[in-house]
Amino acid sequence: MIPILAAGVLVSDLVTLYFAWRSREFRKFLAGAFFVSAGTQFYFYLTNVSVPLWGTGLVQTPQISGLRAIPNFTFFLLCLYFGFVKKPKP
Repeated sequence: MIPILAAGVLVSDLVTLYFAWRSREFRKFLAGAFFVSAGTQFYFYLTNVSVPLWGTGLVQTPQISGLRAIPNFTFFLLCLYFGFVKKPKP
């Protein structure tokens, strides 16, 4: 089951990267999504809240939430720059 799920995640990530590469509006959307995700993950870290993963018996600890906030904030900054700040070439 894990290889099938990993393949599905890989395919969806490749599709997302394709649209982010081609569409400035999609990068703007991703900037907002990554900002909210980073903020939520950081909030879970600060408030020491464990998050159960739906459909499994696993729990995401606050330390993992804090670590996940870092790349989400990095992706937010990248999408913010390439979506809003940098002007597209004619």
